Amino acid sequence: MKLKKLIEDYDIEAVLISSKYSLRYFTGFTGTTGIALAFAEKRFFFTDFRYVVQAKEQVEPNGFTVVKVERGAIDTLAEYIKNSGVKKLGVEDKHVTIAEYSDYKSKFEDINFVSLGDSLEKIRMIKREDEIDKIKKAVEIADEVFKLVVPEIKEGVTEKYLSNFMEYHMKRLGGEGPSFETIIASNYRSALPHGVASDKKIEKEGFVKFDFGVYYDGYVSDITRTVYYGENPSEKHLEIYNIVLEAQKLACSSVKPGITCSELDKIARDYITEKGYGDYFGHGLGHGIGVEIHEFPYVNAKTETILEEGMIITIEPGIYLEGFGGVRIEDDVVVRKNGGEILNKTSKELMILK
Repeated sequence: MKLKKLIEDYDIEAVLISSKYSLRYFTGFTGTTGIALAFAEKRFFFTDFRYVVQAKEQVEPNGFTVVKVERGAIDTLAEYIKNSGVKKLGVEDKHVTIAEYSDYKSKFEDINFVSLGDSLEKIRMIKREDEIDKIKKAVEIADEVFKLVVPEIKEGVTEKYLSNFMEYHMKRLGGEGPSFETIIASNYRSALPHGVASDKKIEKEGFVKFDFGVYYDGYVSDITRTVYYGENPSEKHLEIYNIVLEAQKLACSSVKPGITCSELDKIARDYITEKGYGDYFGHGLGHGIGVEIHEFPYVNAKTETILEEGMIITIEPGIYLEGFGGVRIEDDVVVRKNGGEILNKTSKELMILK
């Protein structure tokens, strides 16, 4: 129904679905080679012999007819488009390469290509309950993985060791794998907002920041926890941790239908600024999650999207002090009728590991 409405809204005859995440969302396909053509009342999925059986299992329940490609997808597509009398075709222009567009222009005769912009991605903003259930499971696995990795935080082990340990258990517990490259940043490296796990060894008396997520049945989770490893956290360690924690809690408690993303960002940002660390919180407060790790809506100072029931966003303020360390705390939050439902169960209070 969502694709049918899109076709009507854009006054086009069909939509060409080509990006990895759109294909997963609309067709259910998890392979690497395929393209979909959707009309208001009929839908086709094109793939080669390697994926025909898989495609029939995954896309046919979603209303797509599988077409085995013999001479190349572009030629077969051109035939279907020509025979269907399509004059205006919606395309995911942000995901089409110059080479692909050149092929479209040369093969699809007399076609007016209509840019869909972010329209397919924005369809995914509001989640169905079955989607929310999958994200809840992805969060549950992430929570369990964090519980398992904490005892592994020891002097001399590397960040990469901890990352590999976590990713093994993600799959052991039923996940498909990490939803993005696992971030583990210790001591001075914790000041790197996206410091992926390195060969650095864990040392005492500093923060260890974990930012990771799990794919489960095509849907992601995204969690950040920062712990202190050692016996003597300084006043500054405690100060910035508690400021981030309070900002995060304030934002989580403010999630509700009707608030704009910029208003929500401002709540956390103003608190951190009032405490003197506004210049050290340089990224947005959060983002949507779903089949992709970063989805609409984006929760930052410039986004005026109004939160609606069924959206799932991250709340992840941080403070990063170069040469000293950094703190980020993140939960996945569902927008519900009466407020936000925090999916993560892992405690956010400072964990001091001696």
